[in-house]
Amino acid sequence: MTRLPRRAVLGGGLALPFIARPAWAASARVVIIGGGFGGAMLARVLRTLDPSVSVTLVESSASYTACPLSNQVITGLRPLASQRFSFDGLIRAGIAVKIDTAIAIDPHARRVSLQSGAVLDYDRLVLAPGIDFRWNALPGSSPEAAEIMPHAWKGEAQMVLLSRQLQAIPDGGVVVMTVPEAPYRCPPAPYERASLIAHFLKTQRKRCKLLVLDAKEQFSNQKTFQAQWQRLYPDLLEWVPPSQGGNPASIDARAMKVSTDFDDHIADVANIIPPQRAGRIAELAGVADRSLWCPVDPMSFESRLQPGIHVIGDAIIGGALPKAASATKDEAWACAQSILHAFGGPAPVAPRVASACYMRISADEGFSTQSAYHPADGDNAGMFAESPEAAHTSAVSAVQVREGEAWFGTLTKAAYG
Repeated sequence: MTRLPRRAVLGGGLALPFIARPAWAASARVVIIGGGFGGAMLARVLRTLDPSVSVTLVESSASYTACPLSNQVITGLRPLASQRFSFDGLIRAGIAVKIDTAIAIDPHARRVSLQSGAVLDYDRLVLAPGIDFRWNALPGSSPEAAEIMPHAWKGEAQMVLLSRQLQAIPDGGVVVMTVPEAPYRCPPAPYERASLIAHFLKTQRKRCKLLVLDAKEQFSNQKTFQAQWQRLYPDLLEWVPPSQGGNPASIDARAMKVSTDFDDHIADVANIIPPQRAGRIAELAGVADRSLWCPVDPMSFESRLQPGIHVIGDAIIGGALPKAASATKDEAWACAQSILHAFGGPAPVAPRVASACYMRISADEGFSTQSAYHPADGDNAGMFAESPEAAHTSAVSAVQVREGEAWFGTLTKAAYG
């Protein structure tokens, strides 16, 4: 992708081209809902490209607890505090941060209503709502059931709950994980979690077993994960696909029972990852289609259902583009260019979205994948296609663990300062 000269640099090494300040109205207003990586990154990019644009970020929590590397927190390899990030860096950058919850959006009046009663008017709105759960897609699952059988897929409290349950499991105990059908946040994350739970059981308990019940026959980085499971956890970790009776059919939280199409499994600890959807505000804004995900223009990340509203991050229908935190940097860049163009700035260039994923398979070893994506044409027009020449998978090594830590530091600094 051809870019303008790089002169402005955003914290964490994210280089951005300098754009001469155009004669826009200084009152241009952008409201961003969601303070995860996508929302925070976009806010910082917009302020860096042109400080005359008013940027307001709405987030319901006073700090953000990051999901990347959280499997290490759950299994005792990383402190929870290392996952928490405040919005102080965004405030110092001139971004207005409102700790509140968006409850309604009027796309015609271009207005956001907040739970506190406040109202925000905007010229462009960006949703970075992340994911929510389709509770009714797995009979027996519910927010209440998740307090007994945690998903630990979003929210600090769920991470802590699953970690405490694992710490309390007795020798000879059984852990049951369920993995939903795609799409869901971070495709390889359930299998990294399985690896690290197996590592915990192998090193901290005796005669325990981990059963992974999967709704899919194939999964991300399957060959590498299964080779490492055979090497490290051959008698401890069992992965069961649908063809072997692994498809999760229902759960009973009170009985600690997980049922498939053929069997019932009683667990000492159950990690139930439900099927997923775009964050609820996407449906309220009218940017989610029947799939409950958000179709966007891959050039601009503008909604295909509601003009003037953009969607970035895990909530979008991206085709080959994974729902990954690392992709948000380039998504934010493309979205920011489009917004500034709508205000009279230079025309945006076609985005190239890079994604990196670091996966740990034990305390000391891990591996990574690198990939890139571009707007697709043909049958997949309107989404992203993978650029095969950019794909790379590393060997399993201790070096990848250290590089994963460095990657996380760079990503979080770019987003939160």
